[in-house]
Amino acid sequence: MNIVNDLINRFYLKLNRNSKRWIFRSIDLLSFAASICLAFILRFDFFEALNWMPRYSYQICLLFPVKFVFFWIVGIYRPVLRYTGLEFLGTAFVASVGSVGILALSGILLVITPLPRSILILDALLTLILVVGIRLVIRWLVYKAVVQAEGESDRENIIVYGAGEAGSQLVQSLSGENSYKVVGFVDDNSQLHNQSIHGIKIHSPKKLPDLIKKHNVDSILLAIISAGKQRNREVVESIQHLGTKIKTIPGVGEIISGKVSINAIRKIDIIDLLGREEIEPDPVLLQKNIKGKIVLVTGAGGSIGSELCRQIIQQNPEKLILFELNEFALYNIDIELTEEYSGIDIIPCLGSVLNQEHFEKILSEYQVETIYHAAAYKHVPLIESNITEGIFNNVKGTLSCVDAAVRCSVETFVLISTDKAVRPTNVMGTTKRIAEMILQAHSNRDGIKTRFVMVRFGNVLDSAGSVVPRFRKQLAEGKNLTITHKEIKRYFMSIPEASRLVIQAGALGKGGDVFILDMGESVKIYDLALQMIELSGMKLGKDIDIEFTGLRPGEKLYEELLIHKENSTPTLHPKIFSAKEYFIPWEDLSQKIEKLLEKAKRSNKDEVLQELRIIVPEFNHNGHLN
Repeated sequence: MNIVNDLINRFYLKLNRNSKRWIFRSIDLLSFAASICLAFILRFDFFEALNWMPRYSYQICLLFPVKFVFFWIVGIYRPVLRYTGLEFLGTAFVASVGSVGILALSGILLVITPLPRSILILDALLTLILVVGIRLVIRWLVYKAVVQAEGESDRENIIVYGAGEAGSQLVQSLSGENSYKVVGFVDDNSQLHNQSIHGIKIHSPKKLPDLIKKHNVDSILLAIISAGKQRNREVVESIQHLGTKIKTIPGVGEIISGKVSINAIRKIDIIDLLGREEIEPDPVLLQKNIKGKIVLVTGAGGSIGSELCRQIIQQNPEKLILFELNEFALYNIDIELTEEYSGIDIIPCLGSVLNQEHFEKILSEYQVETIYHAAAYKHVPLIESNITEGIFNNVKGTLSCVDAAVRCSVETFVLISTDKAVRPTNVMGTTKRIAEMILQAHSNRDGIKTRFVMVRFGNVLDSAGSVVPRFRKQLAEGKNLTITHKEIKRYFMSIPEASRLVIQAGALGKGGDVFILDMGESVKIYDLALQMIELSGMKLGKDIDIEFTGLRPGEKLYEELLIHKENSTPTLHPKIFSAKEYFIPWEDLSQKIEKLLEKAKRSNKDEVLQELRIIVPEFNHNGHLN
């Protein structure tokens, strides 16, 4: 066996693709000769076959070019041997049976005595067996030779959690790879225990500790993606104490379709476990304000703004205008979308929402029909330290965009708001509540053609500056994780889901609506930190610690519940609720905002906070210890 492995490593593996194809073509020609000889021998005995074959010499000679050409036509030589799957069996069957059928037809057309039907049937069957069998043997020899060359010690022993279709397809995809060795399956279904898939035994999850020790397992690979986030969370929590790396793959659809690659396998991240199950979005709501329309997104380079752009462009707008202050952020989203969606007119525009004249010029020039206003300062501690800039950007910036939209008769204006606008304890949340009130007041003015909609939601996973990427960075640098308070809780939602819900909520609004998104259950940040530590393979108190830094100015211990039965009503979408919020008529609100902006220019903190309380009476700047 070692001699064969050496020959394969020295000669076969160093050949180019074309040379390898000619080797298989030559082997197939020998297989054709062997199959027709064996067919005669099986039909007659050996010596009688020697008498019969010369009588059909012309037909036998015709068999070789017919089979060879037909094999070539059906693509038998196109697949890469190491990565061929069950689909090759179908191709080989068509090639073997089809070529014999062509041969029989050729005999009729050329008016020659055809080969006996029994010989043709046996020849087709033997050809199929030899063609497939020889390739399987060569594939096995190549696999053994590569493993020997690379060394068994370099391979990662893995256990696949999930013996369903996804697990089966995954193992089949991994069979041609040398980086991984699947040593077993585990599955919760007791009816599958002690059975096998692809020669690999299925075990109970209870046996995982013994299997890990026996096979020196490096990783457990989850193949239960379709089970949902909740089930994945439960599985990870049940196995993360075993001290073995836990890996996953992007999506079960890619496995089943055969698109999975080794590069797709990665360590499981907390993002895979947070959030909740997303319901299927309503295509009618997704398209209502976008398809065939000219759409503009402010803050297009930010976490929410950029994802909104990705979701919007999938709904085929006539034009998508990216409005962004940060040049680098605008460049990145413009390049990303332009490369992927070449058929849609994408227009990058640098500018600030505070420059109403410039913004209005863009709306007028491109005849914008829908605006998604995501541009805002969102980080609570930063706004507490920069109150004036926060007020100007979030309040005056929104007012400028709203006025421009009204003057240009924009059809729909959707404001991206925050749950921190509910009974705010910080300046950021208060400015966002005022932004909501600006839209509400304009919706109730006479003669306004623009439909204004507001959408509130909480934290989004993996956004810039959020807790998850901060923890990830601290873990990578070997630093202790920092948390403001052990009991602090937050809601989490994925950025793509939040963006899709924003678009759908915008389509539901009739004007002046304040929509809130159902964000599921809140998560204790301390528990999240513990799970991230365990997923990284570290031990709390041994490899790393958690430090508590104290609540920051304006920070809440518990976020407000987003859904209150007494002041919210369901909509057509089960995850979107409509809130009944008070507002101040525009005549009064405009005067109050004017005073606020005047005092903000003077940078007198106490006066500014007093004006904020006048506009938003529930603002309690000292209420962060609720």
